[in-house]
Amino acid sequence: MEFYKMDGAGNDFVVIDNRDGKCRLDDNARARLCNRRTGIGADGLMTLNAADDGFDFGMTYYNSDGKLGSMCGNGGRCIAMLACRLGMGNELRFHSFDGEHRAKVEMNDGSKAIVSLSMRDVAKHEIRQLEDGIFLNTGSPHYVVEVNGLRGYDVDGEGRRLRNRVDLFPEGANIDFVERFDDGRIAVRTYERGVEAETLSCGTGVTASAIVSGTHTIETRGGLFNVTWDDIGETYMHVCLKGPASLNYIGEWISSLQ
Repeated sequence: MEFYKMDGAGNDFVVIDNRDGKCRLDDNARARLCNRRTGIGADGLMTLNAADDGFDFGMTYYNSDGKLGSMCGNGGRCIAMLACRLGMGNELRFHSFDGEHRAKVEMNDGSKAIVSLSMRDVAKHEIRQLEDGIFLNTGSPHYVVEVNGLRGYDVDGEGRRLRNRVDLFPEGANIDFVERFDDGRIAVRTYERGVEAETLSCGTGVTASAIVSGTHTIETRGGLFNVTWDDIGETYMHVCLKGPASLNYIGEWISSLQ
């Protein structure tokens, strides 16, 4: 089975071109592929699927535990880069867990690109203050908490504690820790559900943190992002996530997944 190993600002993925529909993996097999000791190693796994009418392709995202996930912003940017590399063009329309997305790929070479990805609209009435943070859904649920001293912050420990607050988020949430800087930037570190650890960046988390903070330049441990939107009435519309994506290598899985 051929696979592509990709990352979006350090958020890494196993990607499989499954337009022929022949790749049928169960939860355990996907978890094995994402395992960093006995598999390929990744924060998640995606399949690039045959397109429905009017779309260039479909995207299905799975967490590193092998289970179906919600929308992944960095994953969407990576899979758009792969689609461009496979000859589908540099302006793409695809569908994922949370609906339609559009992407524009600026390819630097065969292995690196800057990808802009349209994200879902965010209704203001769905943004809620919960204790010390703000909850919103940008394709995946996020809880944004502002902190000081982010560089030395216990993201794994505090993120794990908050992620399992079923009284606040019955279905769980990703936890974003945000620090503001005087020049208008913010830094973000994210504890991701499904991975159950900090990742080097999270696209939907960057988007959520930008909207909550009202800023457009976001720094993560994996790289820099720009997020834009239009504030129209009671909705943040035309939300766009822009950042780096890389194809690291192409490999072939030869071991049994049974």
